[in-house]
Amino acid sequence: MLLTWIAEVAEEPLALEPGNRRVEWETNTWSLGARDENGRPLSAAEVVAAFEQTAAGIRERIRKLGFSGVATFYVWHDGQAGQLRCSTGSVPPEELPFNGTYVVADRLGSIVEGFLADNMPGVVAWSDLDEAEGHLEQAMAEPEIAPLRVWTSSVGTSH
Repeated sequence: MLLTWIAEVAEEPLALEPGNRRVEWETNTWSLGARDENGRPLSAAEVVAAFEQTAAGIRERIRKLGFSGVATFYVWHDGQAGQLRCSTGSVPPEELPFNGTYVVADRLGSIVEGFLADNMPGVVAWSDLDEAEGHLEQAMAEPEIAPLRVWTSSVGTSH
């Protein structure tokens, strides 16, 4: 089911409104959390290929629309929600609409692998909480938050 949903993103409504990023975010952002419907484990390569095909489909749609600006299709793993998410925006990769720090990942595969390796998406195990509690003092002294890793693909006609 996940591969089907990724493919369907290329056909969903698409808003490219550089003056209204909120409309772009609300229209173009998708959360994908389901696994394969037959229960067979998906490979990272299959999921990566599906996202690359979706990016190509969106790129073609944007060209047909005659949009002449920069546009970026991007994918990230929301570990707290246990979902892969993707969106398209009329921004370059360095201006994606995230509130926190993010880095552009070279490979989509590493992001997908993290998602596929999550046996309990969106759930934090008690043992992890106990371990986190033990490191609370250290964290208070030196807060270390890893930036969100995001894969991007240029889909606009202007680079």
